[in-house]
Amino acid sequence: MIKKSIETFISNNNFQYFITGLIIFNGILMGLETSKSLIDSYGQMMHFLDNLIVAIFTVEIILRIYVYRLNFFKDPWSLFDFFVVTISLIPASGNLSILRVLRVLRLFRLLTIVPQMRIIIAALIGVIPGIASVSLVLILFFYVFAIMSYNLFGETYPQWFGGLGASMYTLFQIMTLESWSMGIARPVMETHPGAWLFFVIYILIVTFIMVNLFIGLIVDAIFTIKGNDKDNEKDNEDHGLTEKDQILALRNEIKELKQIILSKK
Repeated sequence: MIKKSIETFISNNNFQYFITGLIIFNGILMGLETSKSLIDSYGQMMHFLDNLIVAIFTVEIILRIYVYRLNFFKDPWSLFDFFVVTISLIPASGNLSILRVLRVLRLFRLLTIVPQMRIIIAALIGVIPGIASVSLVLILFFYVFAIMSYNLFGETYPQWFGGLGASMYTLFQIMTLESWSMGIARPVMETHPGAWLFFVIYILIVTFIMVNLFIGLIVDAIFTIKGNDKDNEKDNEDHGLTEKDQILALRNEIKELKQIILSKK
């Protein structure tokens, strides 16, 4: 009886809204903690609120473990929540001071609560094999163009193409289209007039084709997941309509049977 009551409580929409609001408030609080003046004035109160939020999260996790038992640890979303809350409970002092930085991971709990965010994460997880394949091809292009740029421009522009690492970093900057033309391409073209062909081919292949493949994979996965959800909803609706039709048909048969009995009498 107690278990059922707790399950009803933690599954209630109002409780979920409360936890969601608490996560958002915690994120705002951690943002305010980056202000030295606010820390000097309200540091103790912020610390108290932070500990209170962690305590509420801990109680929530304990209740969920009590209700769902082993099934709790079979759900990846629940495991993520457990991991984030566990990090918050470890004292962030001494050699473990780095864990204080990881407190911000609590904000990612929104991913486990908001259904729309779950769809995006599920899409990202679903396209990991495709992203890995595209990444390998992209790294291959990086490597080939880095060697080419080193041989073409390494001597005249060692600050950009003086080694394999420097060349790959410069090519990464060009891929993002950040200051690639005035900052890199045009200065190189002053010494190597034909360099424009190298940069144009690189941008066409890497930026406009390979990078857009990443976006295409993710968008396709999101549409696939949404399409599956709509199909499931349609199947459920069709199933519901079928049951309704069966009930109506059964009522009509009962009426006909009643009329036959009455006519015989």
